[in-house]
Amino acid sequence: MASTKAYLDYILDQLSELEDITCRPMMGEYILYYRGKAFGGIYDDRFLVKPVKAAAAMMPEASLEIPYEGAKGMLLVDDVEDRGFLRDLVEAMYEELPYPKQKRKPLHKEGPERHFV
Repeated sequence: MASTKAYLDYILDQLSELEDITCRPMMGEYILYYRGKAFGGIYDDRFLVKPVKAAAAMMPEASLEIPYEGAKGMLLVDDVEDRGFLRDLVEAMYEELPYPKQKRKPLHKEGPERHFV
């Protein structure tokens, strides 16, 4: 089941105390970024975050959910009503999150390929 745009808009509104929150649609779901780092997403109208130490410490009772078949588990954020908590959660996670991998540019050869014998 794909997530609804209405739920995405609700979560983005709840995260509005943070600057530089962006999202990217991905196969009916949404990946969420803070300052360019992916921290979680909306999957089947559930707000899930990466299970980094800071998130686990702030939500010790959170269940580990699978966002989609074949994916690693993520923590379910139950308390989506508390904007202050969401702000603190995402800020606490930031340092533990990896920067996105740089995509390598393909090597372009000029002219036709030549083989020498």
